[in-house]
Amino acid sequence: MLSIGEFSKICEVSTKTLRYYDEIGLIHPDEINPENGYRYYSIKQLTKMLFINRLKSYHFSLEEIKDILEWEQDHFEEKLSATLNLKKRKLQAKLRTYEYTLKQINSDVLNLEKGISMMSYLNKIEVQLVETKPMQILFTRQMLSSDDYALGYGKYFSQLYETIATEKLTLLGTPITIYHSEEYNPAGNDTEFALPIEEIVKGTRELREGLCAKSVYKGPYSELTSVYAKLTEWIENEGYEMVNSPYEKYITDPTQITDPEDLVTEVFFPVKKRS
Repeated sequence: MLSIGEFSKICEVSTKTLRYYDEIGLIHPDEINPENGYRYYSIKQLTKMLFINRLKSYHFSLEEIKDILEWEQDHFEEKLSATLNLKKRKLQAKLRTYEYTLKQINSDVLNLEKGISMMSYLNKIEVQLVETKPMQILFTRQMLSSDDYALGYGKYFSQLYETIATEKLTLLGTPITIYHSEEYNPAGNDTEFALPIEEIVKGTRELREGLCAKSVYKGPYSELTSVYAKLTEWIENEGYEMVNSPYEKYITDPTQITDPEDLVTEVFFPVKKRS
């Protein structure tokens, strides 16, 4: 048996942390002396603690780790492999985001050294006035928090694609997201995911035709706020006003794109001439 101090030293985890892990049910001492309350861990528990440390190094939360430790042994390795692959994809996405951020910073520094405004990139965002045609869309509408968006997009679009395949519907275009909330709320936003189809069936509605201010943006989704700002400014300056919820069309498939700068998104603001 190992004292809590010895166990702490070997695993490089503080005794305070070990006591907290015990409280939340992550790993319990193998034995507690009833007379003095001293905690002891078995040699076998070293492997479990190292496993916990390894998952922590992969940026799993303690709650996620606790769930993994409670899995049934049947197909444990298979489930763990799938979970690690999912985490790997998330980390790769974050890495690409950081790489893009560094590239942006370098570009801004170079522009500033040349006396060019850091926000001059807004001038490159073009706006055009277009008449859209009506389209039938298969949709699902959800309240999503800011943390839910990345996973939510894949989940709900996948469900729509599955419905199209199951019911043998005719897909007519690329995915669309419509934002219905009047203001941004990190706790939850009214978001509609849609796919344009030919048939009128249960779960479809018409996305009406109309006049729209439109921008085509090539770059990461994180920069779409700049497009929204540019469209809003253009609408004000040209004497128009919004009449319906803005929406985005995703021209490129993000699962097939490795460089965020290659993503292409069309942003539409339904408008009318201000009276």
